[in-house]
Formats: sequence, structure tokens, C-alpha cells
Amino acid sequence: MQQYNCIIIEDEPLATEVLEDYIADVPFLKLINHYSNAMSALSDLNKQQIDLIFLDINLPKLKGIDFIKTLKNPPHIIITTAYHEYALQGYDLNIVDYLLKPIEFSRFLKAVNKLKFITSEHTYNASLFIPEGRDFMFVFVDKKRVKVHFKEIIYIESLKEYVRIVTKEKSITTKSQLGQIEELLNKNDFLRIHRSFIIAKDKIDAYTSTIIELCGKTLPIGRSYKELVMGILDEK
Repeated sequence: MQQYNCIIIEDEPLATEVLEDYIADVPFLKLINHYSNAMSALSDLNKQQIDLIFLDINLPKLKGIDFIKTLKNPPHIIITTAYHEYALQGYDLNIVDYLLKPIEFSRFLKAVNKLKFITSEHTYNASLFIPEGRDFMFVFVDKKRVKVHFKEIIYIESLKEYVRIVTKEKSITTKSQLGQIEELLNKNDFLRIHRSFIIAKDKIDAYTSTIIELCGKTLPIGRSYKELVMGILDEK
């Protein structure tokens, strides 16, 4: 059974105790530590793999929402709050779930089971998450959701059961199929040129009937894609 290392960031002792009891009753959760403020938690986040944070919003010094924004690649986060309006902010930041205090165990269990589902390697949602109406997607890498802005993508390459997403700054490999990603991309911005490659149209530097050059990389145009690709590119 996959186990998730978690921490609690909560300044109310009673709320912390409730979460500790709930975590102890869930076999796939392992509590690493608890903290009364966000800054104290940074040491564990840097020292070891933390998969999940139970995060209170109304914390001293650094508020929970502001703390999330300081993390480059944050773990999964479940917000705990007594204020419903903060829950709406949580969804805007693509939090796994939010729990309104006082927290019932059944609601807690629903939230952590949601985490278990979205991180399962056997579900499509494990690899990709695109918030509705957004210009970015999250891809799952080493149990973390990594944000990728569509405008930064140069090309996407199929690697059998995985895909590699290449940007100017980094290369990200995640478990998915190229066809699944293709269905989610804007057809006006991206073009499949080969069974193994999808490119960003605005990154094209030059092309012929057999290859496309973009950002210093030369990619082949598949024979079965040639007519469609040339028709689209020649129109531009």
C-alpha cells in the first residue's frame, strides 16, 4: 500500500489533536510532524519527501495562502479553516480539498481518499490536471503537481508509457499518453506532426516538408501527418 508522509500546520492545539487522531486511523497516512506556524515547517519540507500538508489558513505571521504561494513545487495540500470564504481561495490555488472546522471524520476521509485517487498511477487524472479556463496545467511528478504554462511549451514527446514536456527552462517527464495530452491542448496553438511529437506553433523557426525547426531543435514530420501539417502551416 502506498503511504503518504504528511505534516500538520495548525496553531490551534485542539484542531491539531483532532487531525492527529484522524491521521492515526488512516493506514495510508503517516504523520511526520506538526507545527504551529508555517515557517517552522520549511525545514521538514526541505529535508525529506512530504506528500501532504494539512494547512490552516489563519496562521500567525505568515498566512496559509501566502505560505502556499512561496512554495515552488508544493506537496498536495488540504486546507483546514473555520471560514468558508478561504475555501474558495483554496480552490483557486488548486488545492486537493478543503475542510471546514469542526471537521468530521467522514469528511476528512473523503478528502484523503480524493488525494489517493488523483495520485493513483492507474487513473488518467494522476498524470494531468487542467483547471477549467486556465492557461496552464499540472502534471504529476514524484507525487507532486508541477505547473506548466501552455505558452512556455516548445514540444511534447512520447516516451512509450510516458511523455516529456519540453520548455525553454526545463524538461518534465510524467506518466501519460501523447494522445491524451493532445485531446486537452488548444488546436489553434499546438500541432501533432508525428506519432511521437506535438509542437507549439508559435515556437516554429523554420520548416520543410520533412522537418520542423524550433528553438534549436529539429523534429521530423511523420509521413502520415505530412499532408495535414503542411496544409496547416502553409495557411499561416
